[in-house]
Formats: sequence, structure tokens, C-alpha cells
Amino acid sequence: MDRVILASASPRRRELLQLIFHEFEVIPTDCDETLPIGVDVKDIAQIIAQRKNEALGDVDSETLVISCDTIVTIDDVVLGKPNDRNDAEKMLRLLSNRTHQVISGVCLRYNGKVKSFSQITDVSFYELSDAEIFEYIDSDEPYDKAGGYGIQGAASLFVRQICGDYFNIVGLPVARLKKEIKALVG
Repeated sequence: MDRVILASASPRRRELLQLIFHEFEVIPTDCDETLPIGVDVKDIAQIIAQRKNEALGDVDSETLVISCDTIVTIDDVVLGKPNDRNDAEKMLRLLSNRTHQVISGVCLRYNGKVKSFSQITDVSFYELSDAEIFEYIDSDEPYDKAGGYGIQGAASLFVRQICGDYFNIVGLPVARLKKEIKALVG
């Protein structure tokens, strides 16, 4: 493998990928992120990760391309990034005192081979008071994150329990990613 490309603009994914590779390039891609209709919610992140990978176009056969997408779901409803303060408030109220799923879809491409997978982590929140919700949505933190929260920041105080990979919630399931890369690249 001569080169590694992370097809993502996420600073959190960049930071996490450094646990696997010391050197890699970051080349964000633009693709259609419209949610596919009629597709199982559990497959959406993986489909969008595949689109992001394909959007990079052709690369040298000795280049590993890694793309990822993360969604938050509850009751089979996908919670994207909040559009505004009201949207963030609705999301947090929906997540309050409940368990939701964070699903990261990953797509790897190397030497003509493509491997995709999804990782699911269950996250349970404590019941959130109005004061906690308003304090959080008054910060900048919820607005660029699926589900309206970032577990690595102040929202960590909302979490009662996690079942699964913590780093998956942050945006990149690094332990599984490393194993999948090894299986693909050899």
C-alpha cells in the first residue's frame, strides 16, 4: 500500500484514523447524501459511505481509500445534523431517557476490491432537564453532528450507558476498521 486517503472532512475521523496510520491524505468528497427511500435504516450509513468513496473517482491500485458516514436513529427515524436551535432541541428531547443507535458505515477500496461494513452502538441517555437541553443547544457543539450531540464533548454528561464501540459514536469504528483493512490489504 503506497497511499491512504480518508475521503472525509471530519476532524474527528482524521484524529481517529491517526490511531491506525501516521500518514494519510484527507480528500473530502461531495456526493448525494439523500437518504435512500425504502432502504433499511441500518444500511443507510453504509450506502452513503459507498457513495462518498465512489465520488473520489479512480485512484492508483496501491491506494487505500477510506470513507465513512455516521447516522443516529431512534424508532427507525434518522436524526441528521440539526438545522437550527429548535431542531436540536427536538432531537435532544427525543433522545432523553431513551436508547438510540449510532450507526457508522465504512467503505474501503483497494486494488480493485471494495469492502463495506456497518458498526452499530447503542447509547442510552439519562433524562435531560430543560436547563441541560437549553445550555447545550446554546453552545456550538450540537450543530455539526448527527443526532445533535457530540459524545466527546459536553454531551458526555447525558450518557447513562453505551453498548458497543465508543469510537463508533465519535465517527469511526477504529478497532474494526483496522481488522477490515488487514483483511482487505493483507
